[in-house]
Amino acid sequence: MRSDGRQHVVPDGVLDLMWFQDRMVVAGPDTRAMAVETRPGEVTWGLRLAPGVAHALLGVPVDELADRRVALSELVALPARSVEADVVSALEQVLVDLWTRADPDRSALRLAASLDRAARADLGVRETAQLHDLSERSLRRLSNRVFGYGPKSLARIHRFQRALHLARSGLPLTEAAVTAGYADQAHFTRETKRLAGRTPAALIA
Repeated sequence: MRSDGRQHVVPDGVLDLMWFQDRMVVAGPDTRAMAVETRPGEVTWGLRLAPGVAHALLGVPVDELADRRVALSELVALPARSVEADVVSALEQVLVDLWTRADPDRSALRLAASLDRAARADLGVRETAQLHDLSERSLRRLSNRVFGYGPKSLARIHRFQRALHLARSGLPLTEAAVTAGYADQAHFTRETKRLAGRTPAALIA
């Protein structure tokens, strides 16, 4: 992504491994809109991490990374490597190194993926907990640890992103809101202001 000036980043429910401003960075889960200052012509490269992967590879509760951009070197020790010559290959190799080092539990990753699908389907906390044979308290603790959000917040962010995608694809705001699961356009607008600090129309523009 090439950018100039200030970028407005809104919550999307995921974490990224990025090469940003000459360093390898983990972009934690955003709970609100973030203003990111960039240099003219600066290029940012990133890998989007699948549900549960950041927690498995970094070994830290993801809620500790919320609303933060943390240098990877502060979280894990990895061999030094040249990045500038081929950023894409360097990012991929870092991910391979992290995976080899952590040897993540596949069952834990499958659970994280299933919880994320439940949130995308806008299932309630009780239904999600029962579906995964968890207590509601255990579900909330696990969700914060793995995603950086409670299950209800994760579902809200996915719904917001779904409505935003539909609206940007050309669907009228009212139709996009209802299709995504909002009661009406006013509900979508309130949530968008809360998560992004702007109206849906302003974000789409």
